[in-house]
Amino acid sequence: MTDPATPTGEIEAPPSHWEADVLLRDGRTAHIRPISADDEALMVEFYSRVSDESKYYRFFSPMPKLSERDVRRFTHVDHHARVALVMILGGQMIAVGRFDVVGPQEAEVAFLVEDQHQGRGIAQLLLEHLAQAGRERGVERFTAEVLPDNQRMIQTFRDAGYRVASGYADGVITLEFPIDPTDTAIGVMHNREHVAESASIHRFFHPDSVAIVGASRRQDTIGQLLVRNLVNSDFAGRVYVVNPSASAVSGMPAYKSVNEIPDDVDVAIVAVPADAVTDVVLDCAAKGVHGLIVISSGFAETGEEGRRRQRHLVGLSRSYGLRLIGPNCLGVINTDPTVSVNASLSSVMPARGRAGFFCQSGALGSAILEKVKNRGLGISTFVSAGNRADVSGNDLLQYWEEDDATEVVMMYLESIGNPRKFSRIARRVSLRKPIVAVRSGRTTQGVPMGHTVRQISAPQAAVDAMFRQAGIIQVDTLEDMFDVAQLLAHQPLPRGRRVAIVGNSDALGLLASDAAAAVGLVVNRSVALGADATAEDFEDALDDAIDDPDIDGVVAVYIPPLNVTGEEVANVLAAVGEQSDKPLVSSFLGAEGVPELLRVPDVAGSTAGRGSVPSYPAVEAAVRALAKVVEYAVWLRTPDGAPADPGEIEPAQARAFVQKVIAHEEEEVLLDRDRRTELLAAYGIDLWPAIRVDTLKEAQAAAKDLGWDVVLKATRESVRERPDRQHVWRNIDSVSEMKEAWGTLNGFVPDPADAAFVVQKNAPPGVPISIRSFEDPLFGPVVSFGISGPIVELLGDWSYRIPPLLDHDVASMIREVKSSPLLFGYRGADPVDIGAIESLITKVAHLQNDLPEIRALELSLALAGVHGATVLTASVRLAPVRDPRPDSLVRRLPDVTLTLPG
Repeated sequence: MTDPATPTGEIEAPPSHWEADVLLRDGRTAHIRPISADDEALMVEFYSRVSDESKYYRFFSPMPKLSERDVRRFTHVDHHARVALVMILGGQMIAVGRFDVVGPQEAEVAFLVEDQHQGRGIAQLLLEHLAQAGRERGVERFTAEVLPDNQRMIQTFRDAGYRVASGYADGVITLEFPIDPTDTAIGVMHNREHVAESASIHRFFHPDSVAIVGASRRQDTIGQLLVRNLVNSDFAGRVYVVNPSASAVSGMPAYKSVNEIPDDVDVAIVAVPADAVTDVVLDCAAKGVHGLIVISSGFAETGEEGRRRQRHLVGLSRSYGLRLIGPNCLGVINTDPTVSVNASLSSVMPARGRAGFFCQSGALGSAILEKVKNRGLGISTFVSAGNRADVSGNDLLQYWEEDDATEVVMMYLESIGNPRKFSRIARRVSLRKPIVAVRSGRTTQGVPMGHTVRQISAPQAAVDAMFRQAGIIQVDTLEDMFDVAQLLAHQPLPRGRRVAIVGNSDALGLLASDAAAAVGLVVNRSVALGADATAEDFEDALDDAIDDPDIDGVVAVYIPPLNVTGEEVANVLAAVGEQSDKPLVSSFLGAEGVPELLRVPDVAGSTAGRGSVPSYPAVEAAVRALAKVVEYAVWLRTPDGAPADPGEIEPAQARAFVQKVIAHEEEEVLLDRDRRTELLAAYGIDLWPAIRVDTLKEAQAAAKDLGWDVVLKATRESVRERPDRQHVWRNIDSVSEMKEAWGTLNGFVPDPADAAFVVQKNAPPGVPISIRSFEDPLFGPVVSFGISGPIVELLGDWSYRIPPLLDHDVASMIREVKSSPLLFGYRGADPVDIGAIESLITKVAHLQNDLPEIRALELSLALAGVHGATVLTASVRLAPVRDPRPDSLVRRLPDVTLTLPG
């Protein structure tokens, strides 16, 4: 393999995506990038800090210093046959990893990590990024020579999840392994990602010490409010205030800088003007602070200058190993009595509860906390991420997954920076803990100005499908989120959709029944006790309903007669709710939340314990909340299924074909029929032959070549998608019939030359279906299914999924479209071959997932018949990949250089 060079003789620059911010095992950040010729001085300094033992392990001989020739050899690489990546922290090189191609598809890999940074997972990260670079350069196998007593490096390779083979000769162990990303290797990477991201958040919630930078003595300032809130929360750790212009704040000594604080500082809350935040970051980095909570505004939410300031803030913080919440955020709260930290602008310290809350909007944060308090819900932890420049909802999910104090996750999302990663993590978390989410901008797909994300081009239905796939309970409003969360926090999950309604109001009972039917619940029992019902009447009716094996949940409705407090009925509801293994919801006195009368004491100190009965001001709200929880319970109990199997496919062949087509292309390429036939065939999709014809004589000749029994049809979208124009003529079996078909169809087309007529063999009868896929710049691959036809198009009757798909995902796609009865014997028709449709969807999903170069693919017309499915028309558009997918095969933090939406 020769060194690629430009016409001027310069070495070709490495791909920009080889550079990345990464998270180490201990939750701190660092930066990986390709080595450059300018790194000679950094390399010499780095090598001087490495111990003699580590040098010996790397080079198998004493090598105290690098010669000038060695330094040049290590820093001057071609980024093809010789690739080297370095890890930078605080402007210093702390590790280097490299591979050198030694044979066909084979490269030798080696690492050197500065001793004081060993044990932080650095070699594992470098190996991941080197393997990805190797795959992009055509390398299939890595080899490594290691001394037998270098157990740490041997374990690094064995723990990577690859299939490692080893040999021993001349006192050296040789390890060899393919770098194809196996399921095991990907699983190992995801587990390490989980550990690192969870660790990075843990310190924010469990700090031993907090410094408030910008603390003020003036009562009407943010700096004073932060001090007051933190002190009044009975924070268990140490509080330090930083104000260069004061000697004391709120009775505490003030320091001129964080670095002057004599003790360690875990977290710094920053409330200084935006243009002063950079100096604070450097000050905190010098002190060794773990993370920053930047309350300060004046960043990306203000415009282009603020965007540049925000990108600089995040890049600087990460370069020194700091994680950052904000900027422009409300802050962080942990109600754990052993910590009790209110590092936020909210004067409301919520009661201890079971729900973790992530909110992006600082403006809504205070109102949300007030609502939590009024409902008696309580929370475990709370984060307002503001502009979400660094720490995001994905990080919080990683933390909450392992947090024993959090049983329910609530999320108010204004944007999703990495939907594929979000979906992957949420799907795993949802198996253990329910996630209730509100997503703003669902209709407009808008993104707040301060958020560093691309806009989603996928339709709203695709995003909703991703939430369903992940088991997320998506609701429309904040009120709905609290309604669902309080049920999940205090009551058991239902086993099914069958409910009983017990109440002392016939009118409200009917409203509850109607509401239940509207949201897919089945009312198996409705008990009207009458206005004069006693507490004993309620107890008997509730006990009977809960004991009924045909009931999965109970809705209790109580409207008291005049001059009656309802306390006795409340005691009954609370007692039944505490003992029941089925969910009990109520509309009790029209109260909202968990009224004092319906609360069950909690040994953990929660304001409303497990078994407390949530109340809703309207029965419709109670029923809607129960229905959302039922859907989650159904998802939870649905077997996970196996990955959808596409059968015999040739991914390598398809990949080589695509690379050949776009090798010299800068823009999108629309494949002609022959090329799209070849690509689809690699994945087992047979495109029915069609012959393009421009004259009657050509049409007759094509029909004869096909053996007659053909169709003539216009394929141009402007013709075939108009319902007022005939564009196809079937069952043509002779020269005269073709002449008639040609004349008739041409009469319907204003410009016959533009109709793009084709002749095709007549396909077996069937229901017309369409399968589409496309590559979203933020989502990655998206697949959709629908019945073909203008009415279906007008109604938007499509189902969506995000690959990779499980077998039940594919089955659900077919059955959830409203027109699906057409496939299952509608009005006496023969049911079609559903397995053939599932196979087509699976093949398209794999093709789109495997090849991000496919900008869009459409099987615009396939006929699903009794004995299979015939693909008649298709289109494929390819384009070069500019950036890797958001959830690629290497761990990396979101790119802070991304241009924000205007």
